[in-house]
Amino acid sequence: MLNMPILPIVTYNDPILLQIAESVVELTSELDDFIEDLFETMEGADGVGLAAPQVGRSVRIFVMNADLMYDEEDEKANLLGNMVFINPEIVEYSKEKVSYQEGCLSLPGLLDEVNRPDRIRIRFKDESFQDQELELDGWNARVVQHELDHLDGILFIDRISAFKRTLHRGSLQKIDEGSVSASYPLADKKS
Repeated sequence: MLNMPILPIVTYNDPILLQIAESVVELTSELDDFIEDLFETMEGADGVGLAAPQVGRSVRIFVMNADLMYDEEDEKANLLGNMVFINPEIVEYSKEKVSYQEGCLSLPGLLDEVNRPDRIRIRFKDESFQDQELELDGWNARVVQHELDHLDGILFIDRISAFKRTLHRGSLQKIDEGSVSASYPLADKKS
């Protein structure tokens, strides 16, 4: 049986993607269920991260599993498995930046190089609402920064040059019009 995402993904120009998400005050059973839904949706869409605003909820939660991004031979791979980040805050960035190609479930089919710090230190609450602090690098750091951007109303295309954004104008317009398809459900565009 195919694992199908259960929540439709909100796409480019939806107002919720431009908002700063609200902090989570307490962990409830409804929020536990929502976190499970985020994981199912992320996995069903073959994503490595998914933020609550991408499924229409403006709360400071994202889930990730960047393990698939690492090569089996990568000795520096820090495999973390499924991770939940509630009210995350990056408290330290490395000066060294690395450029890699990024995509986004909210921008189906769009890819571009994004320059980001290679190492970060992040504070957050985990799925048990316990305080955590981690130092991350490589793909883990990149995915965390990408998903945290979603909680702050920022898309990866906001981190590329105006010239490069111009090159994507046609694709962005198709996404905005709802005339793109994806291998996962997309939220209906509001008229």
